[in-house]
Amino acid sequence: MLFVSESALAQIEKIKVKDSLTEAHFIRVSVLAGGCSGFTYDMKFDNESRPDDQVFEDKGVKLVTDLKSFLYVFNTTLEFSDGLDGKGFYFVNPNASRTCACGESFAV
Repeated sequence: MLFVSESALAQIEKIKVKDSLTEAHFIRVSVLAGGCSGFTYDMKFDNESRPDDQVFEDKGVKLVTDLKSFLYVFNTTLEFSDGLDGKGFYFVNPNASRTCACGESFAV
């Protein structure tokens, strides 16, 4: 399962309105090799399904990931911060053994 925090939900709704996204759009989460800790997250709005998609819904937000990425992000929560640290969207991943100082990459 993938989860969405209340703060991320509010920001997602703002973006959908601002960019005129339809109900067919969902958030695609991927894990890519790279970054100083080994893996990085990729997140974008999408509206095209793929055969290996793993589909989840939390708080009315549809989250989709490929099977390989899901192995790294199961039980992860999408968060949003607009505070002084200026993180924007970020992931709280209980599977990560470490993250880099900037929070952009992780290791398992």
